[in-house]
Amino acid sequence: MVLILQNDIPEAQKGTSKLPGIAPCAPTDWLRVDEAYAAQMAYRTQLLSERRDAVLYCAEDAVAAAQEVLEEALAVVPVLGFKVRSGAVTCPDGREIVIDRDQPLLTLGHLVQEDICILQKHGDQHVLTAAVLCFPANWRLSKKAGRPLTDIHIPVPEYDDNIARRVQRLFDGVQVGRPLWRFNKLIYADPDLHQPRKKDDGGVGDYIRTERQCVVRMPQTGAVVFSIHTYVVRADQTI
Repeated sequence: MVLILQNDIPEAQKGTSKLPGIAPCAPTDWLRVDEAYAAQMAYRTQLLSERRDAVLYCAEDAVAAAQEVLEEALAVVPVLGFKVRSGAVTCPDGREIVIDRDQPLLTLGHLVQEDICILQKHGDQHVLTAAVLCFPANWRLSKKAGRPLTDIHIPVPEYDDNIARRVQRLFDGVQVGRPLWRFNKLIYADPDLHQPRKKDDGGVGDYIRTERQCVVRMPQTGAVVFSIHTYVVRADQTI
């Protein structure tokens, strides 16, 4: 078990929300840095080194989209305390990361706290074509890679045909420069951020895990980014 906790969760995420619970956010607010940045990034670095096949995926036809996501992120992060140069980035925790545009998601995985999923329209649905997913909450990238939205959400009980249609319309309709966000809120007995399989907690737990999830349209490729910023706090810290 790896224990990495935030001091609190954002005020907007202390309530409850029904799926899909979507609201607009500022154009650059799909990436954030919080007080757990250094610890989370150290864990991400470990996972990318030791379990790369489990946390990183990019289909051949998604490389251009992944490169665009990297460039869009590099344009955002200076306001978050990063120093971006032509070939490298100084992160808020002092690490120097070389920008490898041939491996854009690997670079992103070393830069930002967010997990990044890229979905592209194939036929009638958006398909998961690339991702850096270090902090899954009860799902494995290997089982979802290359699959459409309806398959990705199996076996989520709430994800019925009505929700599936609404989410597909959301991914179809999200506009460049007008990202959207939602959050979830789960009780966990184990605070480990990397949980491809949730451990049985008997329905009780000492930790709250909440994900701030943003949906962002890329301007050139039209790909949709689903970014996930994960917060974990002790249950008695929140209301």
